[in-house]
Amino acid sequence: MKFWGAVCLTLAASIWGSMYVVSKYVLDYVPPFTLLWLRYAIAGVVLTTIMIMRRKYKVAGKDLLLLAWIGFIGYFVSVGAQFWGTKLADAHTGALLTASSPVFTFLCARLLLDERITLRKLLALLLSIIGMVTVIGFSGSEAINPRGSFFLVIAAITWALLSVYVKKASSRYSSLTITSYAILFALLFTSPVALWEMQTQVPRLFANPLVWLGTLYIGIVSTALAFFLWNKGMDLLDAGVGSLFLCFQPIVGSLLGWFLLNEVLDAGFFIGAALIIGGLLIVSFPKGKKA
Repeated sequence: MKFWGAVCLTLAASIWGSMYVVSKYVLDYVPPFTLLWLRYAIAGVVLTTIMIMRRKYKVAGKDLLLLAWIGFIGYFVSVGAQFWGTKLADAHTGALLTASSPVFTFLCARLLLDERITLRKLLALLLSIIGMVTVIGFSGSEAINPRGSFFLVIAAITWALLSVYVKKASSRYSSLTITSYAILFALLFTSPVALWEMQTQVPRLFANPLVWLGTLYIGIVSTALAFFLWNKGMDLLDAGVGSLFLCFQPIVGSLLGWFLLNEVLDAGFFIGAALIIGGLLIVSFPKGKKA
């Protein structure tokens, strides 16, 4: 279970790392919250169809509020705050503050799930955060924007809450059910903002085939598949430990930027990647049995 949890989380974070390359192109034609709405609309259709075919759609009325909360706090507030924060702040500030989510997840898991914070977990957290900062780098192109930083911290905290509440819901429902309902609720919450945005910015979805292909990739792979894998992984691992796998996101994003966009990788990338992998190995392998 621990192994497959690590596999699911690694794949999810890697897919999100790849999404930046695709979304960088698509966002030239589609406004951000309109793209977010399309993500959830496409993912909602895919996941709901699979959920109905597998007869996983039954949910107790009292638990709908929990699933709505997951969709609101994680997929609407967290992703929306990340959009606004990244828009107001420079890219490095956005990446660094968003990377603080594992710290908040450890704290939330301790308070809400009573998960123990062990020395192994603290060491893994420290190595992973240092590694992520090293991969992203320290320099920024703009002065720090307090409003942007505020939104980015909100995004990190709410994503931590998402991870914790997914862990709570997984004791009663499958990852497919949780992800499907949460995305449908997120679609509902995102609709008014997307409609408001489209009044001032007209999406150009039919500009060329690559826009549609990129949008489908973001909706099916980066949303439906990646969110399912993330929720499945959080079901199989402690919330605090699982959150550390977000560190794979900047590694994959940097590698794809180097491979597809001719971006330069310096020594800091390889040092940071080694620290991240080392931290994850510490918590992924079980302790040796005492004689």
